[in-house]
Amino acid sequence: MAITTDEIGFARPDDESNHNLSQRFLDPIPGERTALITTAGLISYAELRTLVNQVGNALRSLGVGKGDRVLIALRDGVEYMATWYAAQRIGAITVDVYSFLTPDEYRYHLGYLEPSIVVTDGGAVEALRSGGASGMVVSGLPRGRLRADEHDFETLVAAQPTELAPTPTNADDVVMWKLTTGSTGKPKACRHVARSPWLSHLWFARGVLDLQPDDVVLAVPKLFSGWARDLVALYAMGAGAAGILHPERNTPERIFELAARHRPTILVNVPTMMNAMLAHPDALKADLSSVRLCLSAGEQLSPDLHRRWRDTFGVEVLDCVGSSESYNAVICNRPGQVRIGSLGQVIPHYEATVTDDEGEPLPDGEIGVLQVTGEPVAIDYWKAPEKTAQTFPAPNTLRTGDLFSRDADGYYFYQGRADDLLKVSGLYVAPTEIENCLATHPAVVACAVIGYTTTDGLTSTRGFVVAGEPVSPADLQQYVRARLAPHKCPRDIRFVDALPETPTGKIDRNTLRSLS
Repeated sequence: MAITTDEIGFARPDDESNHNLSQRFLDPIPGERTALITTAGLISYAELRTLVNQVGNALRSLGVGKGDRVLIALRDGVEYMATWYAAQRIGAITVDVYSFLTPDEYRYHLGYLEPSIVVTDGGAVEALRSGGASGMVVSGLPRGRLRADEHDFETLVAAQPTELAPTPTNADDVVMWKLTTGSTGKPKACRHVARSPWLSHLWFARGVLDLQPDDVVLAVPKLFSGWARDLVALYAMGAGAAGILHPERNTPERIFELAARHRPTILVNVPTMMNAMLAHPDALKADLSSVRLCLSAGEQLSPDLHRRWRDTFGVEVLDCVGSSESYNAVICNRPGQVRIGSLGQVIPHYEATVTDDEGEPLPDGEIGVLQVTGEPVAIDYWKAPEKTAQTFPAPNTLRTGDLFSRDADGYYFYQGRADDLLKVSGLYVAPTEIENCLATHPAVVACAVIGYTTTDGLTSTRGFVVAGEPVSPADLQQYVRARLAPHKCPRDIRFVDALPETPTGKIDRNTLRSLS
């Protein structure tokens, strides 16, 4: 096999017939370099590759092969990384799920995804058992607590050979399923082929972020989230950089501590955590001076929150937009060229078009549905042909369901979800516009706006507000009326101690609707 050297100096296999992700991302990096920074210490690339090979051999010993699905429900750690890359090395398909789901949620995933095997740990094993899982590989649980058909991860892996050749993988082989968040129903699996991660790495991580070998990546979302997993487990590895992993749930205190201890250069964040970090009593004392870029995605980053973050921490924020369907980011601000309030410009090699209901392009300044074209786009949704036809109208094309506008300079502005758009008093209202306005009130720590049906059968808006100081609903309504059209003022405002979140850190609007 011919070998080429890429622009950061690592040799890559020059074989277009083999797109095995383990081989492309892990194998070329010098073994002495640090791959992972964990609570147990530093893990080198050589150590990670050895463990990947052993886990791959363990999966094979249990009958897992090319095209089989491996469901990973592990807390963040070297076991997660090794299992993910091991499944890829043997040509299996990786599917990541949150390790704190309920038995009913796991029951849904097991029935829908039909995995050949589940790899989990002591934190999720009981819920998975109750959800109907059997024959699992379990890490971190005393062997006496395993069922007869279950396998101890550590014992099984330790007995395996340390060498394992990568399974030949074509560019169009399906190698991973990315789950949607389920914000509009049950989670759906977006099926991605082998070329998608590598192209996204080249176009986004290298082309926009300029990820380099000396970078250290810290993510707020956990690895089961494609947003975090790609940055920490793929893009960092592809650049020969290091990722920070820890099993605990993230809090502002934890992020501040990790930043002080390990000096990350890339912080992968979400607006909800950014707001919580700013509200923390230690915010002004926190040292984020090592961070050269903070990435934000997953939900709307209000201009007010963006400015407060920049002014408090002095760290540039690159707001991005992408999805499980698009693989990762497709639009992103550029370092040194950030336009606050926008999601930035389209990433090279993608096409992004604001369209009308028929899919026809709209002029700059008009609001329409964002349509994205690019090779990393998923091929379909698993077992959802009607939704696939609606969302993926042509090969490599995604109709997002997100409302956007674009200015004359090619910057894109998020205007809300098409299915969230409300018609109030005969006029359309975007909840995000009201949220952005409320967020600028000095008493508002966090807020969310949803639609609801009034007693007279009409549609109106309800705001949920976390207040940092005393304020009345009437004061907030007056504040909005002074800045927006009258029909955009929330008819009802309710105060809550905190906004509910999804596992990926987004505002859980379904829960808010249930509170209405």
